[in-house]
Amino acid sequence: MINEKSIDFKPLNKILELFSNISSSDLIPILQEIQLEYGYLPQPVIQEMNRKTGIPLNRIFGVATFYEQFHLEPHGRHTIRCCRGTACHVKGGSDVINAVKRHLGIEPGETTKDMRYTFETVACLGTCFLAPVMMVNNDYYGRLTVHKIKNIIDEYA
Repeated sequence: MINEKSIDFKPLNKILELFSNISSSDLIPILQEIQLEYGYLPQPVIQEMNRKTGIPLNRIFGVATFYEQFHLEPHGRHTIRCCRGTACHVKGGSDVINAVKRHLGIEPGETTKDMRYTFETVACLGTCFLAPVMMVNNDYYGRLTVHKIKNIIDEYA
């Protein structure tokens, strides 16, 4: 985890050098690069980006909070997303969510203390035919049962 009091702005400077004549249309690619480098979007980095680019803070935070790909808080190495959509709910999705909560010891929206996992629930993962379904990073797991959860998560330990 990054100590925000001692953030190194060198990576930000290198990222900004990749873009010439920076405008608001560069905002998403810049934020993607910042998150790739820092693991999330630290507020001091965003403020320094605003200072260097002139892109208004409200525009930066508006984009960063609109798109789910961006994280304003430190995020775990692995992201687990459980679907809470209708098809998953009908086929036991809430049991899967509860099993993940029990196994990780955290609630949706939280990250484990070791920074290994962040747990999220989402409205839909777009794979209703696999219900109930979850993702770990970019890997889909479908037709889940409570008994499969521990082994799947432990694959990423």
